[in-house]
Amino acid sequence: MTSVVEVHRRTARRTAAVTAVLAVAVLAVFLLALSIGDFPIALPDVVRTLFGGGTVRDDYIVLRLRLPRALAGLLVGFAFGLSGALFQRLLRNPLASPDVIGVTAGSSLAAVLCLITLGVSGLVVPAAALTGGLATSVLIYALAWRRGVTGHRLVLVGIGVAALAASAMSYLLTRADVRIAAQALVWITGSFNRVAWGEVRMAAVFLVVLVPAALLLGRTLTVLELGDDAAKGLGLRVERVRLALLALAAALCGVATSVGGPIAFVAFLSGPIATRVLRTGRPGLVPSAPVGALVTILADFAAQHLLSGAHQLPVGVVTGAVGAPYLLYLLATASRGARS
Repeated sequence: MTSVVEVHRRTARRTAAVTAVLAVAVLAVFLLALSIGDFPIALPDVVRTLFGGGTVRDDYIVLRLRLPRALAGLLVGFAFGLSGALFQRLLRNPLASPDVIGVTAGSSLAAVLCLITLGVSGLVVPAAALTGGLATSVLIYALAWRRGVTGHRLVLVGIGVAALAASAMSYLLTRADVRIAAQALVWITGSFNRVAWGEVRMAAVFLVVLVPAALLLGRTLTVLELGDDAAKGLGLRVERVRLALLALAAALCGVATSVGGPIAFVAFLSGPIATRVLRTGRPGLVPSAPVGALVTILADFAAQHLLSGAHQLPVGVVTGAVGAPYLLYLLATASRGARS
């Protein structure tokens, strides 16, 4: 009979192997995004440019034009993937991703308020989006609290908060100047078209702190999944740990939204994709992050090159086209399961 220790070792080896393969895939797509465009650059020249040996032309195209966007996609996808897996594992609900339960909607509302009501732009908008995501998470948690928080109640409360935030954004857009409203609408859809180095650096600084903290505290998820009573019996401070994990997940989502906007379904899809690859029955935190990065970079690559000419789609349009059918499939299968 296979021991628990042996099963754990097999799972760890498979997780490490899958994560390594995903990292290689992310690197390959990342380099491809730097290579292909209106002015194609060979992959060896891209690598040479990244290490400081490129020509003036290659330096301008790769380092000034393409690298900030590619890095933004990498960081945003990484943060969304880890955030979505944390929410889904913690609340034990595949619908509990930040774009479904209202966290990204709160970030978007704060950003739209800055753009339309206050008339500010630049790094103030990403900072407002991060603050809005955290504030919305606190609001959802407070409304869902009934001597504790259950995943089902928090998801329902989050969906209601998301609807309120969407209504508020629609109202603001109808009252705004057409040019400002168009700018805000692109941001709400999710786009890297105007990403700058300042936003990339800000995201990198936050993720250097948030990612290790999330992975370290995420080890307690295995104990939490035994149930609150069992976790308390093992000495875990359940509510404090749960609140800390929710705060980290919301902060990761806020950082991602502050750079690329509320890119739909990346957080929602990353966990289930990682689960299918790992065959563990639950989203793995470590593989979900590179899955999110891979989905985001691929979607942005498609958004740039799907249409010919100078027209580029916002990345959120592509992720929405992929993620919406999966959400409908998940709801349909859940409904059939409930009837049976």
